[in-house]
Amino acid sequence: MPGTLGRMNDWPEAWSDDNRGGRYGHGSASAQPEGARVMRQVRRGPAVPPGQDAYGSGVPQQQSYVNGGADDAYDSGYNTGQVYGTPGGGGPGGPDDPYDPRPRPNWGRRIKWTAITLVTLLVAVTVGTYFWADSKLNRDVDLSKVIDRPEAGEGTNYLIVGSDSRAGMSEEEKKKLHTGSAEGNRTDSMMILHTGDNGPTLISLPRDSDVEIPTFVGSESGKTYPGTGRHVKLNAAYAEDGPELLVRTVEFNTGLHIDHYVEIGFAGFADIVDSVGGVEIEIPKGGMKDTKSGADFEAGKQTLNGEQALAFVRTRYALAGSDLDRTKNQQKFLAALANQTATPSTVLNPFKLYPTMSAGLGTLVVDKDMSLWDLTDMFWAMKGVTGGDGKSMNMPISGSSGGNLVWDEAKVKTLVSQLNNDEKVTVSGN
Repeated sequence: MPGTLGRMNDWPEAWSDDNRGGRYGHGSASAQPEGARVMRQVRRGPAVPPGQDAYGSGVPQQQSYVNGGADDAYDSGYNTGQVYGTPGGGGPGGPDDPYDPRPRPNWGRRIKWTAITLVTLLVAVTVGTYFWADSKLNRDVDLSKVIDRPEAGEGTNYLIVGSDSRAGMSEEEKKKLHTGSAEGNRTDSMMILHTGDNGPTLISLPRDSDVEIPTFVGSESGKTYPGTGRHVKLNAAYAEDGPELLVRTVEFNTGLHIDHYVEIGFAGFADIVDSVGGVEIEIPKGGMKDTKSGADFEAGKQTLNGEQALAFVRTRYALAGSDLDRTKNQQKFLAALANQTATPSTVLNPFKLYPTMSAGLGTLVVDKDMSLWDLTDMFWAMKGVTGGDGKSMNMPISGSSGGNLVWDEAKVKTLVSQLNNDEKVTVSGN
């Protein structure tokens, strides 16, 4: 080791740190530092014990670079001690980090565009559904053909008709639904629904009602048929010249203006009931059995499918042959159907709503001026009849003549006046 140390001390003086003097840099010929230049200069860090750096290793300390002089120079920041990833730094994770692949999400902007997208989608679906449903209505009844009409009153009056139409039904379906195979169409039920500011009123018109057939214009021929004072049962008017003559006859015998006409046949009625999964109804004490309509029910609450529901609203022989009792059952069932259909489980469920609308709208026959909004108003009014805000009744009857039911003229006059003025109905029916 002594020999080794001796040899290390034999280095030329030019390589000795002690013999360098105050020269700056290896190529400097002067003992004084050069003047400040535009180019970057080297500035040493804080002083440390001779022969050691900040870490005690003996390695020269890291130098920092400045522009110009030592005091007023611009520091590049490399010697600031900034820790990477801290706020304001340029290291990973900082706001200026060029390597950060995910900028901070703008949640306000995301929420705004999500809301706009959902609203746009909802509007598109709603508008699409409206036009689809509106296109399915069969606007085959032209009320402009009805002559000598009474003036329209306050509120809206719908004539709702259940016909015994068997159009499109196979022989098997006719047998299953106990409809028979009679030709032509007749009205199996007729009701006037009034909507206004004093709640809805549903009035059944017994098909055996005694009415006069007035002068009318044929719906197909355009020929005028003068009135002769002939009296018939109300359902005969429909059988003679269809919906237009039925509306003309109802308006002539009541003095009430009919704003809209709605009709549904046997098959359509059964399809609607099946589409909502059946309708719960209370069968009166003693049950119901009628071989003609197919009704065969035990007393108590039960759910009827389409076939059973049709039998329930058509039966009359299970009710001692009374047409008035049958109309009460029809009102009862229609109100139950409306109450069950107008529920969130149906309206908000597209898998139930669309089949129900398709089954109902495709089988309805309405007047040319009826919109989908009018149909919706009618539907909700039907629901409201039994909701505490409405009233259901039969047309007041005073007796019978030749098997026809005669209306009570005084009560009918008061009833029509209250409906025309959209007043609360105080008249009671049978």
